[in-house]
Amino acid sequence: MSKKQLIQRDISWLSFNARVLQEANDPTVPLKERIRFLGICSNNTDEFFRVRVATLKRMVEFEDKRRRLNMHMENNPQSILEQIHTIVIRQQTEFNRIWDGILKELNEEKIYLIDDLHLTDEQKIFVRKFFDEQVRSNVIPLIIENLPQMPYLRDKSIYLGVVMRKKDDAYQQKYSLIEIPVTAVGRFIELPSKEGETNIILLEDIIRFNLPHIFSYFGYDYFDAHAFKITKDAEIDLDQDVSTTFVEKIEKGLKNRRKGKPVRFVYDKDMDAGLLEYLIRRLNLGNKSNIIPGGRIHNFRHFMDFPDVFSEESNRNKPFTHPELKGVIRVTDVILKKDIMLNFPYHSYDSVIDLLREAAMDPQVLSIKITAYRLASNSKVINALVNASRNGKEVVVMLELKARFDEEANLVWKDVLEQEGVTVLLGVPKMKIHAKICVIKKKVGTRTIQYGFISTGNLNEKTAKVYGDHCLLTAKSAVMADINRLFNYLANWKTGISHLHLCKTLLICPTNMRTAFEALILREIKFAKAGKEASITLKVNSLSDAKLIDRLYEAAEAGVHLNLIVRGIYCPTLDKKKYKHHIKAISIVDEYLEHARIIIFNNGGNEKIFISSADWMVRNLDHRLEAAIPITDKDIRNEIKDIINIQLSDNIKARVLDKELSNNYAPFVGKKRVRSQIETYHYLHQK
Repeated sequence: MSKKQLIQRDISWLSFNARVLQEANDPTVPLKERIRFLGICSNNTDEFFRVRVATLKRMVEFEDKRRRLNMHMENNPQSILEQIHTIVIRQQTEFNRIWDGILKELNEEKIYLIDDLHLTDEQKIFVRKFFDEQVRSNVIPLIIENLPQMPYLRDKSIYLGVVMRKKDDAYQQKYSLIEIPVTAVGRFIELPSKEGETNIILLEDIIRFNLPHIFSYFGYDYFDAHAFKITKDAEIDLDQDVSTTFVEKIEKGLKNRRKGKPVRFVYDKDMDAGLLEYLIRRLNLGNKSNIIPGGRIHNFRHFMDFPDVFSEESNRNKPFTHPELKGVIRVTDVILKKDIMLNFPYHSYDSVIDLLREAAMDPQVLSIKITAYRLASNSKVINALVNASRNGKEVVVMLELKARFDEEANLVWKDVLEQEGVTVLLGVPKMKIHAKICVIKKKVGTRTIQYGFISTGNLNEKTAKVYGDHCLLTAKSAVMADINRLFNYLANWKTGISHLHLCKTLLICPTNMRTAFEALILREIKFAKAGKEASITLKVNSLSDAKLIDRLYEAAEAGVHLNLIVRGIYCPTLDKKKYKHHIKAISIVDEYLEHARIIIFNNGGNEKIFISSADWMVRNLDHRLEAAIPITDKDIRNEIKDIINIQLSDNIKARVLDKELSNNYAPFVGKKRVRSQIETYHYLHQK
């Protein structure tokens, strides 16, 4: 429990999502990207309810006082839920306002979203034909009044709630539900349009138009249909049955997740009042449920993939090959001579794939060991590892089956890998394996040499195009020795964590990372009290660990300069006016997702610089296997500091983090305009 007041983590997260909404509202952002930010905001909110709101509801239900204390909040979970509901309603209103404005801008570009009531005769013929050929076989209406139990409703799906009756008899009516088959058909369908125009209709409106066709055998002549969605508790409960394997527990947990309790019900505010009341009652939603009125369109996450029908060309800079790897025959040869830092998404991820491909084909390579958390759907990483196994290499993959929302995909990858002879490690009970590490071993003559990498981000070539991360390619023997110790632990975790305690170079969670960072903060405090220069620069996704935040409070009070770059959850309430030196705390939300973790301690002029897979959260520091690596190469150290200084200078996409959660943009009066992601691209491209 922190000695000082902290911002409650879930309220802080909602403030981050408000920053995403700001991007959707920024007229300087291209229209397509603004629509994408609305999709991101919607998807973020869905996951927030599945995980965080669901957890709070469990805490209310079971009155778990111990976990309540861990929330480092004076208010009880029910109070937090009430705050969340108020904020989410406000954000939903802002979301709808922004979308209305974007619709007007789309119309100015002659891009029109056409609903079922505004089709031309030609479009009506198209919609009827499209329904018959593409949609009909995927639509199975449920007449819910005739069912003794409410049918299973999928999380992440959109439903149409339909009221049917005869115009001359309002008392004879029925309710029906139709799941919109987005996965099978797609959400956006282009309609026949006038020259120079683009008309798009959503799949649910095609179904709305065809309701008389769908229900023709009932003889009804009045149909009223509105969309809704439910969000369910995404927690996986793993049973303690000793007769079942861990994989069986995950599979069972996934099945049970589908039956999770609803934690949110979002509906079209114009929905028929009788149907709304009926759905709320049948879904067992009560006064404390998150019942949120919205607009006509739901599941905006699909809008991240809005059709590319815009006249404006994308101005996104394309990734480029690291200058020291450009034109080389083998990435491996370069790494064996010196460390290379890849900075995504500016540098191409192909270099990582090339490294693995080279190892797969190299007859001198004996083994590849690697961790995998979230993989691309058509993973080139997996492809390289499979080919390595086919070429007779020993391949070991630590595949984290508990990676939330990637459990099913990772189960599939497990089968693919094992069928190819790869050894798949499935992790440690009650601990997620979040470290991003790789070690490759090869025999050169009588010598065995090792090389690999350690990264702040996932081994995912798709997200590497939009996530800001760092990946150190290295052949340093001390680093490779520690990575081997990690894999020895993962293969023999039942014998205890002794392997982790043997690590001498890497900082590891849950053994020594917390204590090492705490000691380095205290060291900065001593320097400050002695009148020497003292500073801490911290870049993370989330800063919520109460113990380390208390140490940062102490550092600020002692006169340590603090530079904090925190993308998401930010819990400190540092009163910047009471401290000797200015405290800079910002969040950068821009085209790319800032995902890297960097920690810099001045250390009396002998700076210590780390990149890490761990955020400063209890879950990362105490309940996950994480790794941080000290950066020793002079050029790479300077590069990291230059990138950090560019980000600290951002006055276009940086927001000031404060206890009021104001999300004010960093001031730029009298300064050069700096958009850090653009400046970082140019900085790296010119090296």
